[in-house]
Amino acid sequence: MSPPGPRSRSALTLYSLMDCPRSHTLRFVLALKALPHDVLFVELGKLPGELVSAGPSLTIPALLEREITLYEPRIIAEYIDERFPHPPLLPNDPIGRARMRLTGHRIEREWVDALDAARSGTAAAAQKAKSQLKASLAEADPLFKAAKFFLSNDIGWCDCLILPILWRLPSIGLPLKELGPSIDAYATRLFQTPLFQRTLTESERALIA
Repeated sequence: MSPPGPRSRSALTLYSLMDCPRSHTLRFVLALKALPHDVLFVELGKLPGELVSAGPSLTIPALLEREITLYEPRIIAEYIDERFPHPPLLPNDPIGRARMRLTGHRIEREWVDALDAARSGTAAAAQKAKSQLKASLAEADPLFKAAKFFLSNDIGWCDCLILPILWRLPSIGLPLKELGPSIDAYATRLFQTPLFQRTLTESERALIA
């Protein structure tokens, strides 16, 4: 995942942080789609010129393709899924897609945001977020055995969101075994797949080394 030279750059370029669940989610989406792409790792406050020119509201991760620069993980994922529809991130029927989008929204609001607070908030805020995250995931444990993947027989958007969260939990003192047997089995099975392993940076591998 080292930065390519300008002549070798693919049409799709993902600007990613080294250890960020949102960046990890999009690296997972691109790997799942088996799309040729480049991943360029950046530091906040030291963005390359092509991103600075996109405007002050830009956040990382960001996706550059030809003349368009996109940010916000959900927007990027939806663009990729519409542009490259196979395999799909969402079910084929409108109701199924709506339900999966709503579930993904809840995962972002309730789990990804709580993980952020647990990792980078003040001591009190981190402890509160950690407790909330543990309780919410433990309550959801039965959902992880409802289908082969998360609420679906096909891997999709919610799995791309959830797996980067679960990977980081042991590093904040939340062993997966304490959250429930279904979560532990789901994570253990999918963490070992070549697909997931290809999405990890060195920094992310070190989280559970």
